[in-house]
Order: sequence, then C-alpha cells, then structure tokens
Amino acid sequence: MGFEQEAVDELWRTAWCHRSDMQRELARGAQGEMFAIRQLAHHGTMTPSQLAIALNATSGRISTLLSAMEKKGLITREVDPDDRRVVRVNLTDKGRERGRMDMQEMRDAVCWIFSQMGERRTREFVELSREFMTYMSICKPGKPRPTAEEVRKAFEDAAQA
Repeated sequence: MGFEQEAVDELWRTAWCHRSDMQRELARGAQGEMFAIRQLAHHGTMTPSQLAIALNATSGRISTLLSAMEKKGLITREVDPDDRRVVRVNLTDKGRERGRMDMQEMRDAVCWIFSQMGERRTREFVELSREFMTYMSICKPGKPRPTAEEVRKAFEDAAQA
C-alpha cells in the first residue's frame, strides 16, 4: 500500500470514526433547520422544492422541516400572488437572528481550535485545505482524472476567487 492509500485510510478513520460533537452537529445541521436557514439567508426567498434539491431531501422531509420552523417563527410561507400554486419560503427576523447566532457560535468554536493550533499550523492547515478542495472540485469519481492543464486552470481560478 502506498502513502496515498494509507493517507486515505487515516483521513477516513479521523473524519468518520472519531467524530466530535461539533462534527455531529454540523452533519445534523446539514439535514435540518441550520441548513435551511443558511440556504434562505444566502439565496433569499425559495420554494420548498428548491430547498429539497439543495438539501437533497424528499418533499415530505422538507414539508415536516418547514412546518416545525414555521411553528418556531423562523420562516414564513406565502402563496405567490402571480402563481397561486407556488409557495414562497422566507426567513423571519427571528430566523435571520438564529442563523447569525448559529454561525457566530461555529465561528467562535473554530477560532478557539485555531488558537490551540497556533498561527503557523493554522495557516498551513488552511492552505492545505484550499489545495485539497481545489483538487476535489475537479476530480470526479468514475471519471478520468484531470489533466495537468485542467489542474493548472483550477488553481488559477481558485487564486482569483
């Protein structure tokens, strides 16, 4: 086994076998209120089907999620005046504040982690993460591996972003 296989095995073990409460909360958030709030805050008004696509969830799951969020006062659902078959989902002020607080809590936790790691190691981690994510953005399972030209272009695009 080459270093690449060993690194993949170790990454999987680290990422999935030793999950922290923070990782579990992030994963749970990606399937619930936190994710829906982030989507609505970023994209503005959305339909339930657009949220379902973004969440990779069923319409039934989205309906249940939106009902719970509406009861908590985080969102409103309104019929589109131009097409009464369409429902528009919007964040309320309370929903925006909840999203802001959730993001601030996450930011504070990650800042604490970085303070423990120190500046040099944090900067190395961020740079390696950027590089890793650039490769991930062009390497598709089941497809041919990117060419040197595609890699070069991806890194140029990432540098400009």
